[in-house]
Amino acid sequence: MSDKTGIEWTDATWNPVTGCAKVSTGCKHCYAQRNWPRMAANPKTVYYGREFTDVQCHPERLDQPLRWQKPRLIFVNSMSDLFHESVPDAFIDQVFAVMAITPQHTFQVLTKRPERMRDYMNDGGRPRRFAGNRLFLKNDNQTAQWPIPNVWLGVSVENQEAADERIPLLLQTPAAVRWISAEPLLGQVDLACAGLEIDLSGPLEDPPKVNIDWVVVGGESGPGARPMHPDLARGLRDQCAAAGVPFLFKQWGEWAPHQARAGGDEGGDLRRGHVRYLQGDGREPDGHFRKGDAAVARVGKKAAGRLLDGRTWDGYPA
Repeated sequence: MSDKTGIEWTDATWNPVTGCAKVSTGCKHCYAQRNWPRMAANPKTVYYGREFTDVQCHPERLDQPLRWQKPRLIFVNSMSDLFHESVPDAFIDQVFAVMAITPQHTFQVLTKRPERMRDYMNDGGRPRRFAGNRLFLKNDNQTAQWPIPNVWLGVSVENQEAADERIPLLLQTPAAVRWISAEPLLGQVDLACAGLEIDLSGPLEDPPKVNIDWVVVGGESGPGARPMHPDLARGLRDQCAAAGVPFLFKQWGEWAPHQARAGGDEGGDLRRGHVRYLQGDGREPDGHFRKGDAAVARVGKKAAGRLLDGRTWDGYPA
């Protein structure tokens, strides 16, 4: 819970829930789990003595956004998933009630459990349930607009399998803004499952209407990080450009594009794993660089930066 964060696409994090569980290959090197042991060793934190899979709700943290007067983009639950099966509906109600009565902020909710998010948001009685929440709403007759205008709902996708599973569920979810976080991006993602039927062979005079409002792309960072083929990021960028969808490139992660020559190798760097060759689908070939492959070098997140084809991409929903 902090009004400062290093996450490039938000201003602050708010964690009324902590703890989670891995659900797909994108979770393999989860940054929240990576940081958990350090925090769990500190008796002054809510993480003290707990395992990462010990999901807990923190009512004492619910009022944090009410105390932030300056408008912020707020990432909800950077250390958990609001729609984890261990979080009761009644507590999710309270989180949404807080978001409803702090319209000066914009809340960014991201989940890998889109089925539960869809079911929750399609519960027609949900706004009425806020009425009895005297802790936050001014009177018993007050209800929230639904979906709440300052709440963005998104899903994480790391490859086509995750996109095909999660994006259609997101499209069935009432939301003021729907967004996709393709981080870590591990394989090609075609957004056709989101209704983007786009011909990229030429300009579109009238881009098709789509139901996705924002796409964030990033590579993986931290120990064991898997590299991202640059064309995977370019592919999503170009799909967004053709459809008029804001695109944000967050970072390369640990691995940055590297110059290599066709048919050659990188000697010791390649053998030691400091340089890798990637095929267009993100897989590693046999160690020889061929047409369509990309070379990447492990240089660290800071050195890798966040320039894609020589510039930053910082699109946001209007």
